[in-house]
Amino acid sequence: MTKRKDGLNMASMDYTYKKLDVPEEVALQDLPQYLSTEDLKPNPLPTQSTYSRTKTLVFTMISSVLLLVTALSLVRAAWFEKRATTTASSSTSKVPQYFQTTPEIFAGPTATGRAPFLAETNPAPFGASRSFVPNTPLETSLPIVGDTANASIFQLMGQLSPYFPNPIGFGVNEYPLPTGANISQVHVLHRHGSRYPTTGAAAQYIGTNLSAIAANGTANFTGALSFLNSYSYGLGSEILVPVGRQELFDSGVLHYYNYGHLYNTSTKIIARTTTQDRMLKSAEYFMAGFFGLTWTNNATLELIIEGTGFNNSLAGYDNCNNSNLVVAAGGTNASVVWEKIYLKNATARFNALSPSFNWTVADVYNVQTLCPYETVAFGYSAFCDLFTYEEWQGFEYSIDIDFAGNNYFESPTGRAVGIGYVEEVLARLTNHTINTATAQDNITLDNNTVTFPLNQTLYFDFTHDTNIAGILTAFGLTQFAPVLPPTGIPPTRSLIVSHIQPFGGRLDIEIIKAPQPVAANRTEVGTTAYTSGPPTSYVHFIINQRTVPLGASYPSCGNRTDGWCELQTFITVQQQLLANATYDYSCNGKYPAVPYGSITNGVPQATAS
Repeated sequence: MTKRKDGLNMASMDYTYKKLDVPEEVALQDLPQYLSTEDLKPNPLPTQSTYSRTKTLVFTMISSVLLLVTALSLVRAAWFEKRATTTASSSTSKVPQYFQTTPEIFAGPTATGRAPFLAETNPAPFGASRSFVPNTPLETSLPIVGDTANASIFQLMGQLSPYFPNPIGFGVNEYPLPTGANISQVHVLHRHGSRYPTTGAAAQYIGTNLSAIAANGTANFTGALSFLNSYSYGLGSEILVPVGRQELFDSGVLHYYNYGHLYNTSTKIIARTTTQDRMLKSAEYFMAGFFGLTWTNNATLELIIEGTGFNNSLAGYDNCNNSNLVVAAGGTNASVVWEKIYLKNATARFNALSPSFNWTVADVYNVQTLCPYETVAFGYSAFCDLFTYEEWQGFEYSIDIDFAGNNYFESPTGRAVGIGYVEEVLARLTNHTINTATAQDNITLDNNTVTFPLNQTLYFDFTHDTNIAGILTAFGLTQFAPVLPPTGIPPTRSLIVSHIQPFGGRLDIEIIKAPQPVAANRTEVGTTAYTSGPPTSYVHFIINQRTVPLGASYPSCGNRTDGWCELQTFITVQQQLLANATYDYSCNGKYPAVPYGSITNGVPQATAS
């Protein structure tokens, strides 16, 4: 222990002091600022002068204050650390304050505004003119032979098209809600986003074969196909690709702007999806877009098992055995006929550039499917500009034929696959649970208002492309029923798969309440929107942001210019159509396969009316 020259014992402060011996030539600016030149002069004879005692007392007080401030700083830091770790979460791990994201400690003002209701307030919801076209993460500005109108081949890829709003509509104009009318409920049926090919898909088959040829050194492709000499297949299987996540997030944002006002902030809704990874992730990204990253405070995701033997209206084919057999493969057979027609020239071009490889029409078709898959996965694919614009039109039509015969009205199981979801929508509209198994509804879930709520204004359900086809068929939307010939593209057709169920495709069913009946003809300027009568509710179908005219399929709805249908009329029509699906016979009955085009009502020929 040492003593200062002024005689003060520092032991009581747990502080040791060492005499500072500093050479006289040290510059003053190199010394600590609290030292003065007097502190550097030796003073071998301590004095007890009044000045010395005063200086000692002042120094002691300053030292004490500094120590007190230091102690308080440590206590304050410890308090904040404790506060951060004790309020972060119930997790046993301690998150430092600078990594903590929830709950927020210094969030600042967080007042939100009213929820938007664009679907109800937008005066021009689908204007044709555009002043801005945003950039996208995909390279889709490719020069395509024969594309004289600067159209996009990526809107000609059927169910493999990245999401885009229906560009031509379904035959009716779009109208805003008349003053005084309100959207009271919306049912959203949503496909998952862009993904890798499913396991065993044609793209996977041809991709791995071409990759093997390049790897073993037997490739000898020339010209436009020379990139195949070093080609390596790199696609995954089934899960969402990045743009697929974006599609669902963007859709959630769009739906919030359209329907955010319908959400009751004091409630927590149930949304439904299936257990497949891409289905779960699609639902989660949508919810994040609609509610934000804390969406779990607003919604609970109900995962319905997707697998053979499990009832699931969002994967209706799993419990419809015949939908997976050759009796329901008429569309595939017809598509093969068309592929041989539209790919004849492409097959010849490919063979001319491949001295050591014999391309079949099936090979060329499979290569064509690699374009959309690689584009959504990597942003660009060298396979895309190997085909002319006319051949891309042919590709889209091949998919339309395939879906028509396998999943829509030319399929014997078309209605049966989708009837379970129709039953659920009717149950919600008529305010009752489902306690009798008439289709593939999961009665364990649908017979309980906890898992099948009836009082929500927002319903979000996530499904697959083929299931959407079955549901539209089960709804009886016969405007999509005309048979598509496999020998050539008709000048007009209503069933265009890329316009109905691209990646991220969606059906929005709005329930609209009006104070009076809304006029059926809303085209004349100056005509009042209402006619005399009591309050009336309507149903409004929207597929990919364009109205589906219900009167085109249900004559009792009338020929309305806005495409709506009175709600009670719609319910009556659907209740009558339920039996038409002949669910058990369609899915489990014994009946022969028939040529494509023989079936036009989505049920087996023996029971079709």
